[in-house]
Parts: sequence; structure tokens; C-alpha cells
Amino acid sequence: MTSLDGIRIVDLSRVLAGPLATMLLGDLGADVVKIERPGAGDDTRAWGPPFAAGESAYYLSVNRNKRGITLDLAAKEGREVLARLLQDADVLVENFKLGTLERWGFDDAWFDAHAPQVVRTTISGYGSNGPMANRPGYDFVAQAESGLMSITGDPDGPAMKLGVAIVDVCTGMLATISILAALEERHRSGRGQRTEVSLHDTGLQMLVNVASNVLVSGSDAGRFGNAHPNIVPYRTYPASDGDFAIAVGNDAQFRALAALAGHPEWGDDPRFARNADRVANRDDLDARIRTITERRTRAEWIADLVEAGIPSGAINSVAEALSTGQAAARDMVREVEHPLIGTLRMLGVPIRLERTPASIDRPPPTLGEHTDEVLREAGFSEDEIGALRENHII
Repeated sequence: MTSLDGIRIVDLSRVLAGPLATMLLGDLGADVVKIERPGAGDDTRAWGPPFAAGESAYYLSVNRNKRGITLDLAAKEGREVLARLLQDADVLVENFKLGTLERWGFDDAWFDAHAPQVVRTTISGYGSNGPMANRPGYDFVAQAESGLMSITGDPDGPAMKLGVAIVDVCTGMLATISILAALEERHRSGRGQRTEVSLHDTGLQMLVNVASNVLVSGSDAGRFGNAHPNIVPYRTYPASDGDFAIAVGNDAQFRALAALAGHPEWGDDPRFARNADRVANRDDLDARIRTITERRTRAEWIADLVEAGIPSGAINSVAEALSTGQAAARDMVREVEHPLIGTLRMLGVPIRLERTPASIDRPPPTLGEHTDEVLREAGFSEDEIGALRENHII
């Protein structure tokens, strides 16, 4: 038994935010039917290298625990198939251009009449209203427009994006939350509802404390590199063999750091005793710490810092992060069997539930792998399926 047993999701989304949301729901046990264009499929199928047996690593990253079908939604017959699938569905996820579903006939009136139980989740660049509503959304642009890029990077360097499409990722997570909330409300009302998330809104939400700093102070935010705008010392420092991270979160931890550095007097120094003092004198303090940390190796510092109760860690490469003992203990790298690739290594499930655990039950589907299976379940006869294939609808 899983948390979302019996929940059927029709997934019309592509690229990252939507597929991530539906993958998480699939991890939690929902039956996710991913609908792709015949012949081409999700855009990310071509986003490589690397590829494994013709399947791109990008596509594989966010499409497990789904069944895949192909369907030409530009054709009337394809939309008729979608209508039949939606009548037995619980959730619809899409990230088409604003108004596409309505032009195809799937407006509020259609859902009220034919599928009132469906939670309809729209993922877009800018939402359904406002002067930018009709513009397409891209993570890179969202990072730029939201202010996230302006606060990322070295203080004297250019604005910088994060190394992953972080706004897409967070938008997908917010979409998942919106769907779970709407499904919970459906227990009371018996009806689905619209939910909407956008890259624009997500990017602003991701500013969290930095946005609050600006709104409260009236001063714009700047870049601090690997340092923190509100906490000092909270950054990377050089050891004799490379950089590592120290995250001092309170004054007691700073006193412990000062003692470990051989300067317990820093804990009583009026320039450094309180966090607000350390923020005001960050350059002076950082320089003092740097001259001390560079005398020993990262491993030596991290061992002593952790023992002293001071948060600290190595700056791992991605390969190193995926191969740590902690990652192994948490099953965060898993192996699944794929029909083309064989054994496929992929990220594990980051959500833990005690009684209804999440799991990986299906590899990412090949293009159209489950088309016949899903259509048969929806009541299509073999003759109907054959006709759809002959007419290139599936």
C-alpha cells in the first residue's frame, strides 16, 4: 500500500517542472500516464549527451514511475482519446501555452460536465494574469528576472545562475504541494479545482529572507559569493588542500570556533561577540579565520569542527556527493532495470513515509511503451486502437 494508491494522473507536461511534479506523485504511488507527441516525445528526450541506449540522462532524471503513451493532441481524434482518459482521471498536469486546453475544448464547462472530479494543475512562466501572462517560461530567464541571479556569484563578478534549473525544480515541488492540497479538499467537496504555479511566482518566493531584507530595510540586495548576507562566519574558507564550508549559526558556535582557532578572546571582542557585530566586521573576521584555516587540511578541520558542534563540510563534486556513505545509507542512488538500458542508476526517493513508503516501481518509459495497455484499460477495442495507430494518432 502506498500513499496515493488509486490516484490516476494524466500528465501532459514536458521538460522539467511538470515531469518532476508527476514523478514525485508517482513515487508516492499514483498511477501516472505520461502523454507525449508521436515520433518526438518530450523535448528532453533529445537533450544530450549523455545518452544511454538512446535515452537521454535528462529525460531519465524526472520520468520514472510513469506509464508512457503517445497521442497527437493536434488532431480531433487525439483530443477525443484525451477526453475519455480524463473522465476516469483524478489529476491533470499541463504546461502548455496559456489557453491551449481551452482552445481544444477542455474549458471549465467541459470539466464541470464531464470530469468534475479532476484537479487541473497548470504550470506556466508567469501565471494566467498580468502583463507577461502570454510569454513562455524558461528557468534561465526566471532566475534572471526574479533577482536570484543578481544575488548569486562573487561580489565583484557577474550575476550567475545556479548549476541546476532550480526555479523549474522548485516550481515542480510547489505544483506537487498544490495537487496534494486540492486532492485533500476534494474529500470534503467531491470536486476537483484549478491549481496554478508559475516560474515567476516561484522565483520570487525563493528569495525568502533576502526578499524580506529588501522589503524591511528598503535597500537592495547584493552578492556575497559563498558568504551569507545575515550570518557571519558562514561561508567557505581555504584549507591547505582546498576549500571547505563552515556554517556558524549562533554566538555559542562562534565561541567554540574561536577556541578551536586558538583565539578564545574573539568571543568577547566587541567587534565579534554578537552576530550583528560579526556582520558589521565580516571582512576583518573572515581575513583572520582564513589565515588560520589555510594551515591545515580540510579533513583535519572538518573532523575537529564537527566534534566541537560546529557545522562544517567538504565541497564535494557531484560524483563525490553521490558516492558518500550517507548517500548510500539513505538509498539516494538506486538501480532499476530498464528495457533498453539494462541496469540504470538513478537518484533515490527523498521522501520517507513510515507506513506507506514511497518507492521506485517503474523505470522511465520508452516513447509510447504503454499506449495499448492504457487505451485498453480506458475501454478502447483492438479495432479502435488499430485505427488510431493507422491514422498516426498514437
